[in-house]
Amino acid sequence: MADLSAFPITKKWPARHADRIQLYSLPTPNGVKVSIALEETGLPYEPHRVAFENNDQLSPEFLSLNPNNKIPALIDPQGPAGRPLPLFESGAILLYLAEKSGKLMPRDPARRWETIQWLMFQMGGVGPMFGQLGFFHKFAGKDYEDKRPRDRYASESKRLLGVLEQHLKGRQWMAGEEYTIADIAIFPWVRNLVGFYGAGELVEFSRFPEVQRVLDAFVARPAVVRGLEIPQKDA
Repeated sequence: MADLSAFPITKKWPARHADRIQLYSLPTPNGVKVSIALEETGLPYEPHRVAFENNDQLSPEFLSLNPNNKIPALIDPQGPAGRPLPLFESGAILLYLAEKSGKLMPRDPARRWETIQWLMFQMGGVGPMFGQLGFFHKFAGKDYEDKRPRDRYASESKRLLGVLEQHLKGRQWMAGEEYTIADIAIFPWVRNLVGFYGAGELVEFSRFPEVQRVLDAFVARPAVVRGLEIPQKDA
């Protein structure tokens, strides 16, 4: 049994299965990237819910693992050289899980870098832009009479969807025929944009049938169905 007592976060969220990857997360677009990847790879893990309503992400225990106070974060008790590895940032975690499992990443070097390229596209563009649009469209942005911020993010979100639309023509997934961490990074955000944020009409989502096609295929995967609900409220 692995000893995780050196990690203060385990005092607030005790590990019942210390030999498994310890996941600290919430079912947000960034959070479910990791739970979906874990479900897809079959790596054993134990999820812990970081409740934003309780400001868990600002607790000393959570900050000891991620000083940037964002989910997801994890501890792999069997990290490199058999030593526990703490890790945060969803993109870095996806790369790590792909390498550890030997799954979700093409073996061909050119395809591998293409996959990483689209992962970075999500991290630098899709996530920040879709998230800001969600803020100004669904949440506090409604209180602003000036709609220029919302419209700025809507315009950029449409542009990014157009990039995806063009790229996906003739491809099953982002990296071609192979399902990868690039898909796991991108499509939870697309789902959130048109679902939870309710911005489908604003970004004219009907203009992007290829994106819709791949989104439908993504959410139909059994591992995705499971991963979208993790960690559950009673976890």
